[in-house]
Amino acid sequence: MSKPIRSKIFGVGYHVPPRVVTNEDLVKTYGIDTSDEWVQQRTGIKQRHFVDAGTTNSDLGVEAAKRALDAAGVKKEEIDFILYATLSQDHEFPGTACFFQAKLGIPGVPAMDVRNQCTGFLYCLSMADALVRTGNYKRILVIGSEVHSHGLDLTTRGRDVAVLFGDGAGAAVVGPAADGEESGILDVKLHADGNFAKELWIESPGCSFHPTRMTHEMIDDARIYPAMNGKTVFVHAVRRMPEVLGESLKATGKSLQDLDLLVPHQANLRINEAVAKGLGLPESKVFNTIQRFGNTTAATIPIGLSEAVAQGRLKPGMLVGLVAFGSGFTWGSALIRW
Repeated sequence: MSKPIRSKIFGVGYHVPPRVVTNEDLVKTYGIDTSDEWVQQRTGIKQRHFVDAGTTNSDLGVEAAKRALDAAGVKKEEIDFILYATLSQDHEFPGTACFFQAKLGIPGVPAMDVRNQCTGFLYCLSMADALVRTGNYKRILVIGSEVHSHGLDLTTRGRDVAVLFGDGAGAAVVGPAADGEESGILDVKLHADGNFAKELWIESPGCSFHPTRMTHEMIDDARIYPAMNGKTVFVHAVRRMPEVLGESLKATGKSLQDLDLLVPHQANLRINEAVAKGLGLPESKVFNTIQRFGNTTAATIPIGLSEAVAQGRLKPGMLVGLVAFGSGFTWGSALIRW
C-alpha cells in the first residue's frame, strides 16, 4: 500500500505597492478627522500601503507570485492550479484569477477565485492541500490579494473602517512533500456562520436589489462601502480564533507548548493581543504585521509568513499555526511543520 501524500509549502512571497500612507496622511491628504494616536490606540496600525492609479489587484498578485516561485525554486510553467483569494476583484466578472493567470503567462492552467474575505487564504490552502493529496496536482499557486483603497469611504464618515485597511498581496507554492519528509501541512480546519453575514459586509451593488443592482441613493447613503459592527466582530474573533486553533492542535496531537510561532490574520492588533493572552502565548511566539501594512484581508497571512521567514522568525522544522476570522462570519486554522 502506498503512503498517503502530504502537502507542503515550498515557498512564500509578498508584494505591497510602494506608496505608504501613514495615519497622519489620512488627516492631511484625505481630511479624515482622526489622529495617529487615535488609530494606533484602537488598532495598532501606524501605516498602510495604497496602490497608485492603474495598478490592479492582479498586478499585485503577479508580483507576489513571482517572489513565491523564486523562493520555492519553481518555474511558472510547473504550476498546474491557481487558487486566488480576494474580495476586491479587478472586475465584477470574470474572476481575478483569470486576469492574474494571463498576466503571469500560463494559459490553460485552471484558475479559481475564492471569496471568503479574511479567511480566504486558509480556505484556499485547504483546497490546495486536498488537491495535492489526490495525486493529480503537483504545484499549486495560492494567492491572497487585495486593493482596498479604491473601495473605502476615505472621509470622516467612514473613518472607523477606512483606517483599518491597506493594499497588498501574498502567495505560496504548495505541492507534495517527499516520502519521509517531516515538513508539511498537518491540518486545516474551516468554519462559517452566515447568521452574522451583515455584521461585516458591503451591501451593494448586488442582485438582491430590483430593478437595478445599485442606485444613486445607495451611493449617497454610503451603502457601497464596508460596514462593520466592530464590537460583535471583536467578541467573535477573540472567541473563535483560539477555539479553531485548539481544533487543529487536538487533531494533530499537539499542544500549545509545541507551537513555535503563531501567524494570525491581521485585522486589529488588539484582537491578536487578546487572542494571545487567552491562549497564554508569549509575545515572542506571535507574529504581527498590521503595524506596517494594516488589514490586507486575504493577503495578511501569506504576507506574515513571508515576513517571518525573511526576519528569521520562521525556520525549517518549526511548528507554525495560522488562524483567521472575518466576514461571513468565517474562521479557520492551519497547523504546518515548516
